[in-house]
Amino acid sequence: MEAIAPGSWLGLLGGGQLGRMFCMAAQSLGYKVCVLDPGRDSPAGAVADDHIAADYLDEGALAELGRRCRAATTEFENVPAAALTFLAQHCSVSPDAASVAIAQDRIAEKRFVAACGLEVAPHIVIEREADFDRVDAQLFPAILKSARLGYDGKGQQRVDTAAEARNAWSEIGRVPCVLEKRLVLRQEVSVIACRTRSGMTATFPLAENEHRGGILASSIIPARVDAQIAQRARDAALAIAQQMNYVGVLCTEFFVLDGDVLLVNEIAPRPHNSGHYTIDATVTSQFEQQVRVMANLPLGETVQTMPAVMLNVLGDLWFKNAAGNPEPREPDWPAVLAIPGAKLHLYGKSEARRSRKMGHVTCVASTLTEANARAERVAHVLGIIRAK
Repeated sequence: MEAIAPGSWLGLLGGGQLGRMFCMAAQSLGYKVCVLDPGRDSPAGAVADDHIAADYLDEGALAELGRRCRAATTEFENVPAAALTFLAQHCSVSPDAASVAIAQDRIAEKRFVAACGLEVAPHIVIEREADFDRVDAQLFPAILKSARLGYDGKGQQRVDTAAEARNAWSEIGRVPCVLEKRLVLRQEVSVIACRTRSGMTATFPLAENEHRGGILASSIIPARVDAQIAQRARDAALAIAQQMNYVGVLCTEFFVLDGDVLLVNEIAPRPHNSGHYTIDATVTSQFEQQVRVMANLPLGETVQTMPAVMLNVLGDLWFKNAAGNPEPREPDWPAVLAIPGAKLHLYGKSEARRSRKMGHVTCVASTLTEANARAERVAHVLGIIRAK
């Protein structure tokens, strides 16, 4: 495939904040972006050059997107794989439907990762009630995770016994699930990998991640792990991408256990929250890489220019200082921006809601110690509680 020249149209399925940042990266390289998303008030739709408001499985809308755009991608993994299959009849699509389908199903995902020769957490697949009869008591305490449509902690319940697991399965809707052993983690890390159609690859520095309530709260980059673990994680992420024949930007999340045990947690076939630091702290951002892959351009350098700490900004912060008033109140952005090295990114969402991702702040500095100190100052201003 020849390179797609600037001035051409690129298509995007999904209107969220990842799509918004993709649009900005594409436009900075001279491309026009058409977003297909059912919402008429979406973060990506607000900055895109055009917006088709339609369901993801609307064949007429998909055909229109495909006729207008030379290439298309997705900004979240729950776009139906069937939409990508149909769209591929009209333009180049990356990642392909097969790759996205694996990431959409935890059962398929774990089987695929294991087939790559990589370790995953101990687990058992629950598809029917009789499957609970096969559960080893050693699997508890555990987490019951719905196989599909689980993201940011949704569709997950912590359980300590088989009886609790059965009840949780009924509450989730008796849908296919993964019952996974709850492990004592030393760290959680992630790798953003990029792969072109010709098989060229690149990885970004590891992010060390803290989650709260199943939602990413902060990332420290570079991750505070030894070089051997970092290399193993990068190698594993690239092995997954190559085995999948993946084209695009792929995030692989890992658990690090005592004894330097490295387990694959899950994959995301798109840019990732833990890679937002790349906008401010690497030569090329994850979103620019996504554009480069789609347009068949060379991958950019992934060298980190300075240490960084990224803090997620959730809608909860609009209610923290409301003093009993149920109406949300805008956080003190001037105080945040007065902190040296603080880079604020807001997503243009019209309404703040609890647990809703409203933006992020990346703090950069010449040393990781200083970047972390600046992040602590931002967290104090916003009322964010960070792990020690």
